[in-house]
Amino acid sequence: MVGYDPRADGRSISNLEVAVAGSVSGLVTRALISPLDVIKIRFQLQIERLSRSDPDAKYHGILQAGRQILQEEGPTAFWKGHIPAQLLSIGYGAVQFLSFEVLTELVHRASVRDARDFSVHFVCGGLSACVATLTVHPVDVLRTRFAAQGEPRVYRTLRDAVVTMYRTEGPLVFYKGLNPTLIAIFPYAGFQFSFYSSLKRAYEWAMPSEGRTNGNFKNLLCGGGAGVISKTLTYPLDLFKKRLQVGGFEQARASFGQVRSYTGLLDCARQVLREEGAQGFFKGLSPSLLKAALSTGLVFFCYELCCSLFHHLREADSPG
Repeated sequence: MVGYDPRADGRSISNLEVAVAGSVSGLVTRALISPLDVIKIRFQLQIERLSRSDPDAKYHGILQAGRQILQEEGPTAFWKGHIPAQLLSIGYGAVQFLSFEVLTELVHRASVRDARDFSVHFVCGGLSACVATLTVHPVDVLRTRFAAQGEPRVYRTLRDAVVTMYRTEGPLVFYKGLNPTLIAIFPYAGFQFSFYSSLKRAYEWAMPSEGRTNGNFKNLLCGGGAGVISKTLTYPLDLFKKRLQVGGFEQARASFGQVRSYTGLLDCARQVLREEGAQGFFKGLSPSLLKAALSTGLVFFCYELCCSLFHHLREADSPG
């Protein structure tokens, strides 16, 4: 069970185990979905239309982009920025799941609402994601810079990136895109947690007990569904975040096509609408939905699996 469940006190695990389970789920998921993340970021940062009919467009489809990146930059390009991305995922997963566990337990102890309600999971999921974002946002900026740069590379190593960015753009560079990130992450994570719980209940209601497959498949399926719904509802804000995070990084983007500078969230939204139309808000949605389904499904699947393993190990160690 994700979050505090008063009915499962006998199966509860420690806060440390919750954090470890969150870290493991983030690590495994990031390693598997990194190629889709790189393609999604390239799509989001492309000013030109994602269409074959636009001769200036570098990328126009998932398979075409994958082939072109492979041809021009080699297979390692799909894991560009993987070290900061893994640091991001491990730290984010630990803080998010631990915060969610603590917040849902606080709601239960305060007797305000049922800790399993949709609204409680939405608010606690959003708040836990904001706490995790504030903790790891500098690493997210580094990951985006690495994934966005072409050849020749501007940053050779993680240390080189940190030193160069700090020296040329100042300390606030590590919090570029924070406002749209927080605005986007609250509803996105809130919907993830609340829809995950709701879809699990719907699955159990719709499937007769004798026809149900094992719980791991249910967690993977419901997590994937929650990811698709959440990402669709909040996608434009994710695009704005990526555009703002690469501000001041225009020289490394020149080989990919046009570049733009934005003064803030509203300016970014206005420019995208004016130059790229309403469909510009959803550039990269296809790989993003595929990534959201896989990543959210895997995150909840791995988290629940780790928690179950910790519980079984605890039972095996207990006397009697």
